[in-house]
Amino acid sequence: MAYMIRGLDPASFEHLFGLSDAALAEHNAVRRRADTKPGFPCRVTLEDAEPGEDLILLNHQHLPVDSPYRGSYAIYVREGATEAAEYRDAVPLQLARRLLALRAFDDEGMLLKADVIDGSELDAVIEPWLADPAVAYLHAYNAKPGCFAARIDRG
Repeated sequence: MAYMIRGLDPASFEHLFGLSDAALAEHNAVRRRADTKPGFPCRVTLEDAEPGEDLILLNHQHLPVDSPYRGSYAIYVREGATEAAEYRDAVPLQLARRLLALRAFDDEGMLLKADVIDGSELDAVIEPWLADPAVAYLHAYNAKPGCFAARIDRG
């Protein structure tokens, strides 16, 4: 089954790019400089930032649903990211190299299934999960810190 993993729309974050640290703080965001790789996963480009790159750390509502599963958490976005990544029937290295919590949701934002998997197994798990007609989409989370990593849709 075809699937698509997309980065977040950079337009949602452009208003933060280039702001001073004080101005970022007014948005409950902070600037961080990557000092290791992997370690600073950009949710727009779906790549780990290179050491020395600046990112914005902010709270993002990744599951804006009217259900008990509505969710937001901290994410990194590369400062100046301009284009959302698209991976068709392929898993970005950023996901493949991490321990992931995978969750399946229905059209009403209700959790149907969840598991913890090695990111290298993600491709093999996506097809059978999306084959279930009750599943509307999947979310991948970085299992250790618990942050949203990417949404996976039928492609």
